[in-house]
Amino acid sequence: MAKIGEEFITEGDKIIHKKHHDWSEMIARNKMMRDAGADRMGESVLIGSIDADLIGIWLKEAGVSWDDPARGDVIKKKMLSGDFDKLRVWKGKY
Repeated sequence: MAKIGEEFITEGDKIIHKKHHDWSEMIARNKMMRDAGADRMGESVLIGSIDADLIGIWLKEAGVSWDDPARGDVIKKKMLSGDFDKLRVWKGKY
């Protein structure tokens, strides 16, 4: 993942930190692993590879903190939704 920019916006007494990302590197890496058949490692499978910044966005949207046990449910729901299919390496259900 490459952060391509950021800006700080002041609105009254608030400061908004706005980040701009390019997720194409993460998508290309997952496609390369999928094409190479790198989705299986013994009895385990590689569901996908997600940048921590994107997980942070998902958790913030869901109102879940990083140390909350519900974190796994948020990630699982996003990965199985179909909206983030390009982040998947293994296409099965879990």
